[in-house]
Amino acid sequence: MGNNETGRAGEDVVCDFLADRGWTVLARNWRYSGGGLRGELDVIARAPDGMLAIVEVKTRSGTAFGTGFDAVTPRKVAQLRALTSRWLAETEGAFAQVRIDVASVFTPPGGPVTLEYRAGVA
Repeated sequence: MGNNETGRAGEDVVCDFLADRGWTVLARNWRYSGGGLRGELDVIARAPDGMLAIVEVKTRSGTAFGTGFDAVTPRKVAQLRALTSRWLAETEGAFAQVRIDVASVFTPPGGPVTLEYRAGVA
């Protein structure tokens, strides 16, 4: 499985996880490029209580590069915040609370898929 397929599979796992808990996925793979800002928001979802979560999904099939959480650096968090502001500016929905979550999905060859989810990392 290539990197894009692995990433898509991880996002599918996360979207199913959220849907099973009553969340509504509003967008996937939202991309922006302009004004010196460029990037993608993997999953944008609304909780049953109205909380908006921007979910950064990191999928790994091995441990050579650490866990998915290891890849979410302060620089990445700053980019996610800026992209979130941009998405909110372009969206008509009103959200009282917004947070950034990280989901680490592990898909070892021949092994079970595991998901670890951390809410409110930023």
